Amino acid sequence: MERSALDKIQNAPMDGKPARSVALTYLEKNAVKHLCLLTMKPIIYVAKVAESDLAEPGLNPHVESELTELPYEERTEFLESLGVGESGLGNLIRATYSVLGLLAYFTSGEKETKAWTILAGMTAPQASGVIHSDFEKGFIRAETVAYDDFVAAGSLAAARERGVVSFPLVFRFNSRVS
Repeated sequence: MERSALDKIQNAPMDGKPARSVALTYLEKNAVKHLCLLTMKPIIYVAKVAESDLAEPGLNPHVESELTELPYEERTEFLESLGVGESGLGNLIRATYSVLGLLAYFTSGEKETKAWTILAGMTAPQASGVIHSDFEKGFIRAETVAYDDFVAAGSLAAARERGVVSFPLVFRFNSRVS
């Protein structure tokens, strides 16, 4: 598999292209991962440009700074009034997660809601292990509900009543597993 990937990659630098521009299968990418090729690394470009040079409306740093001070509802309304769906920071975070192959999932209890970052493709037991290794070892099931459904319902109990929960996001585990 490594040989196949290297055969595909070898001409890219000679053509002035990064290795990441070569179409590789998942297995081929994993086969050359240990080489740590710099041009295989994902890239996000962030630039400070004049508002007049933007193809689409954007937010200047002053407005971005003000947004961080606003409550969520006001921030959303303000962004809508500017014709922008999301802040620059939000766009950057979303793009970074995407390029790095990351996802976030939330756990929510009576006192707090917390976001957990996982690799895309992790299984539910592996994702629970991000919280605590014992959860992964003794994993039984996870009850889940989509974020928007949870917010619309207002609580996990209400989401259950609406039928939008599939095995709620309560990690159940057996602590006697070694």
